[in-house]
Amino acid sequence: MKNDLQDLRRSAVVSTFGPGSVVDFRAGGGAVSGIAAGLEEWDRSFPPAGLAHPQVIRETRLQKKLGVKGFRTPPVTLERGKDDEPDTRRLVAVRFPKWLQCPSCDVIKPERRWKNDPGKAYRYCATCTEKSHGDSKVFVIPVRFVMACKHGHVDEFPWDWWVGHKPDCTVSKRDNAERHPGLILRSEKPGLAGLILSCPKCGARRSMDGVFSKKTWERGPKCRGHRPWLADGDETCGKEQYAVQRGASNLYFAVTESALSIPPWSDRLQEVLGDWWSSLTNLDDLSKLEEYIGFLAKGDLESILKELEMSPAELAEAIRARLTSYGQMRTDDLRPAEYRQFVTEPGRSRTPDIDFETRRETVSPDIAPWIFRVVRAVRLREVRAIKGFTRINPPGDPDSPEVARLSKAPLEWLPAIEVRGEGIFLALNEERLATWEARPDVIARVSECETRHQADWKERYGDDAKPPQAITPRYMLCHTLAHALMRQLTLECGYSSASLQERIYAGTGDEQMAGLLIYTATPDSDGTLGGLERQGKAGRIEGILQRAIDAIEWCSSDPLCITDMMGAINSYSHSVCHACCLAPETSCEAFNSFLDRALLTGDGTGSGLGYFEDMLRRS
Repeated sequence: MKNDLQDLRRSAVVSTFGPGSVVDFRAGGGAVSGIAAGLEEWDRSFPPAGLAHPQVIRETRLQKKLGVKGFRTPPVTLERGKDDEPDTRRLVAVRFPKWLQCPSCDVIKPERRWKNDPGKAYRYCATCTEKSHGDSKVFVIPVRFVMACKHGHVDEFPWDWWVGHKPDCTVSKRDNAERHPGLILRSEKPGLAGLILSCPKCGARRSMDGVFSKKTWERGPKCRGHRPWLADGDETCGKEQYAVQRGASNLYFAVTESALSIPPWSDRLQEVLGDWWSSLTNLDDLSKLEEYIGFLAKGDLESILKELEMSPAELAEAIRARLTSYGQMRTDDLRPAEYRQFVTEPGRSRTPDIDFETRRETVSPDIAPWIFRVVRAVRLREVRAIKGFTRINPPGDPDSPEVARLSKAPLEWLPAIEVRGEGIFLALNEERLATWEARPDVIARVSECETRHQADWKERYGDDAKPPQAITPRYMLCHTLAHALMRQLTLECGYSSASLQERIYAGTGDEQMAGLLIYTATPDSDGTLGGLERQGKAGRIEGILQRAIDAIEWCSSDPLCITDMMGAINSYSHSVCHACCLAPETSCEAFNSFLDRALLTGDGTGSGLGYFEDMLRRS
């Protein structure tokens, strides 16, 4: 479709509506459904290609983890003057599904069998429009059912197979779907059992009852490996496929990775050097780096040295130190380095840090038994990149074969956005935590969730597969505390719940961590107004923490909630519901899984199960 549809927010393009997702548009009054095209189309339709594009961002640690050289933000068109030619570059969506239905006569058939106006993306029913005497077009709408498989493929629903044409039906013998005369999908009574698909030629009829049943598709047509978001990107599959609703949430789960910009990578050195960074770091002999910089300092590099307030020798030393740090950087998990930045004393850099500024607060004796460190993140920068997506099941392992690619061949860049904002960091008292997480009742409660998680993982990936992260008592504690604080902070500082996001730091062994960061997650000016980080000041955070724990001690759904009679089994959680701890899924990094408010407040028996149970008794 070569027609303007509508705008999308940049942040949506690397999450809900990334390449491979199905997006609903409005075009000239009609509904249009399209699948966002892959990254090769970004290069073709929005030049210049690759990292030569001006709308590029970089984050060294995330680049190394994902094996790319940089990131491109979802491109935006340039504003032109009155006398200038308009910017005609656009991202591309491919029409999907191609089967459309008339809401008036209930006929369904491929899009080429409907009437269209030149240069318009919508389609309409000529027969029904004529019956309305041309007062208004009767626009056809995308069908509600599509097929998807766990390896990311999507396809049209097999309407002819489902209706089961009679042997002598001419409709079933047509090879060209574009010439399909159409079927009828009509609702005769409520529910799927009352939604009837019929063939007007042979009279075959079948209800849509059981369309979402797994057993139905065990004997149905197998996946053809269709990837409409990639040009000529189909591949061999043959796996089982499932019927899903076109707008269902399980049709697209973005697989994202993120990183905070922290020292030394957050200072101005690489930003100021710009394209000079590659020239200076790709020398065959780095021992001659100072000599090379001294030569360039007589010309183009002179202004950069003045801006950095460095001599050639100091710049050479800073570059060598940066390269050494890059070689030692661990990319299996980026969070331990971030955690150390929050809990240790901040060092001083020669160049001002434009992306990471923290201020440590004195921990009040009122919360010191439970909280070890409080840090206000006055300035933060997070880069979020999308590396693929899954269908049917949420992503577990980012390297799983179920993760579908965004491009036919690996590229040297991925789509990403940067979020600049503020936040509050809390680290738990490690001594008290160690005693608490060794309790048998805590271990038993968490182990039940972990066992369910392990069993589901093996069912998906085989008996030898293991989840990338073990669910531990400290993780569930930090995660549930983050949800409780986010709910309280929306009342204290005025942010909406969807504007806040969590980042959990929980690890044992060599990388021992127990902390959480609540920060603004919107890529606009809301995240830099200071309303959130100010709540972390001494004298404020104590009351916020107390009120957050008090608020979830009792739930309006108790006793059903606390006795775990309301939680979804596949959430691997205990004692949580929307009335107490669940957050918007854009705010939660684990899709509202691995939560248990009883680990914070206890189960009401006074057994000491809750980490903050003594705080409740004191209040």
